[in-house]
Amino acid sequence: MKPCLNQNTRHHLIQLYPQPPGQAELAADYLNSLDGVKAQALNQSPCISVYYQLPECRLQWLESNLKHAGFHLDESVLSKIKRALAHYCEDIACSNLEIPEHNVKNRDVYVHVWDKHPHGDHDETPEELRRYL
Repeated sequence: MKPCLNQNTRHHLIQLYPQPPGQAELAADYLNSLDGVKAQALNQSPCISVYYQLPECRLQWLESNLKHAGFHLDESVLSKIKRALAHYCEDIACSNLEIPEHNVKNRDVYVHVWDKHPHGDHDETPEELRRYL
């Protein structure tokens, strides 16, 4: 069920609480009803595989929708840490998407300046001593 992937496509596994049984299938159907989200329940597991595009959709928004719809997320410490890290990474990625692209077409100018600038990459050791050390 892999959709077309690009640099803004995100894939996450949303861990649900094991009770009630069958919750993952219902949650996957619910997420599939949202625009731009592809979800699939994993076999015999309270886990959902989700694909979506940044910045139109975020994991935090998907989890919030699941909670408001009555689904129960796994609230173990490890799951909370994983979710917090994913939320932070998505926040950074979205803020980076807001930065305008730089014009790098004429990068030869930068290469020329770098070659002329003393940047510490030159070894002052004489050539005859470099061969023996």
